[in-house]
Amino acid sequence: MFHYTCKGTCSTGIDLEIDEQGIITYCKIIEGCKGNTEGLCRMVTGRKADEVAEILQGVPCRGDTSCPDQLSRAIRAYTA
Repeated sequence: MFHYTCKGTCSTGIDLEIDEQGIITYCKIIEGCKGNTEGLCRMVTGRKADEVAEILQGVPCRGDTSCPDQLSRAIRAYTA
């Protein structure tokens, strides 16, 4: 399990697993708006990590980042 510490969002962290084929098999966003973060995790689980990271990169919320943007950063950190 990979853990990413969020910066600049209501969410405090992201737990993530990506399989050998690059598919997200587990995603949990800690804290934040429960409905949005749970919905986001359901939407990305089973999808290609690189595609998800590209789509979510740069989505703003209360500043220059957001929970989706932090998930993009978590994926990039995981696969680096």
